[in-house]
Amino acid sequence: MCRNIRVLHNFEPPATDDEIEAAAVQYVRKVSGATRPSAANQAAFDEAVRAVAAATRTLLDGLVTTAPSRDREVEAAKARARAAERYGPRTAS
Repeated sequence: MCRNIRVLHNFEPPATDDEIEAAAVQYVRKVSGATRPSAANQAAFDEAVRAVAAATRTLLDGLVTTAPSRDREVEAAKARARAAERYGPRTAS
C-alpha cells in the first residue's frame, strides 16, 4: 500500500489538497491494516486521515529547499522507465 504514497515536496505547481489527502488515506490504510474500515471504525479512520493530511500540509509548507522545482511529467516518465526496467515493457491488452 505505501508504494502509492508519492513525494509531494518541491513540485511546481505545489501539491494539491487532493494529492495530500490521497497520501494520508494510504498512510492510514497501511497503519490500520484496513483498506475499508468497518462502520464502527469509520469515524476514527476519517479523523486520522484529516489529522495526517493537516500534518502533511504543515510539513510541506514549512520545508525549504534550494533545489529547482521538479516537473510532474518528467518525474512520471522516470517512474515509467524504472517500472519498465524492473517489470518489462507494458503490453496492450
